Amino acid sequence: MKIQPRNADAFIKRPGPEVRVVLVYGPDAGLVRERAAQAARTACEDLADPFRVTELKSDQVAGDPARLFDEMAALSLMGGRRLIRVRDAEETLAPSLQKLLKDLPPGDSLLVIEAGDLGKSSKLRAAAEEGDARIAAVACYVEGEEELAGTIARMLGEHGLQIDAEARDWLAGNLVGDRALARGEIDKLALYMLGQKRVTLEDVRAVIGDSAALGLDEPVLAAADGNIAEVDRSLRRLFADGTSTVAILRAAQRHFQRLHMAVAHTARGQTPQQAVKALRPPVFFKQEPQMVAQVRRWTLPLLHQALERLLEAEMDAKRTNMPDETLCARALFQLAQLARRS
Repeated sequence: MKIQPRNADAFIKRPGPEVRVVLVYGPDAGLVRERAAQAARTACEDLADPFRVTELKSDQVAGDPARLFDEMAALSLMGGRRLIRVRDAEETLAPSLQKLLKDLPPGDSLLVIEAGDLGKSSKLRAAAEEGDARIAAVACYVEGEEELAGTIARMLGEHGLQIDAEARDWLAGNLVGDRALARGEIDKLALYMLGQKRVTLEDVRAVIGDSAALGLDEPVLAAADGNIAEVDRSLRRLFADGTSTVAILRAAQRHFQRLHMAVAHTARGQTPQQAVKALRPPVFFKQEPQMVAQVRRWTLPLLHQALERLLEAEMDAKRTNMPDETLCARALFQLAQLARRS
């Protein structure tokens, strides 16, 4: 059965005893990991328990189609519910999953499958969404800034904290793209705020600083500068870390939209410095000089081309079979070339 996005968080916390298989997938790798771990803990709180938890790889299951059935039928030697986890699942897992659902062994064992972005033609996704109440599919899409702003407020609320709107919007603008990254930075912020109740923009800037929360901006800023070598270096690092290509493209769209807005302000008489200062949420103070230089470099026609190229890259990543990383890198290299032309 397909779990609607608005119900995903509530479902993951309490899947229900009738659910024996949970597929968590989507372009937000951090959110996939977070939700999969939450679902897994409903069966076994200690995910490292060797007596109750078994971890498999897609190729192990594909090479031994009976493996899933055997693991789901096995009993824990020490008692308690059994948990089977399959991470980085691939399409080769689909036949084994379909076979398992036709002959699911009795008991209460839980199978949690983590996968990347599965298209509508995915057989693995189709097997989980076909309407069988014993299996659930939970999609994890990249949250927009407005959605993430609400998530940030809720996360801080869990720590007994409130956040100013300006600080919340600045955080959302810099953390969009990876829920796990956002969760880590919020936990760090909560530790910093020990004994205080309200988070301000100054608090946020003091804690987030130059951390990995701004890592998505590295290839984007380099592209806007025309620095092809830095685009290549920062993309390689993000890809090695498993960062979602959609998150990178969304970060690029956000930056170039803000750059477009600032350049439009200069066309109406503002200085580049004034145009950058007027942006909301505010530009990270250490990036302001770089942003001012980019406002001087870019023109509105070239920014229109850049935004069109980024939208095309995201659509191509969703509707073609080309590698997402190749599409993402090509788009940012093209942006860097546009910057050099300007």
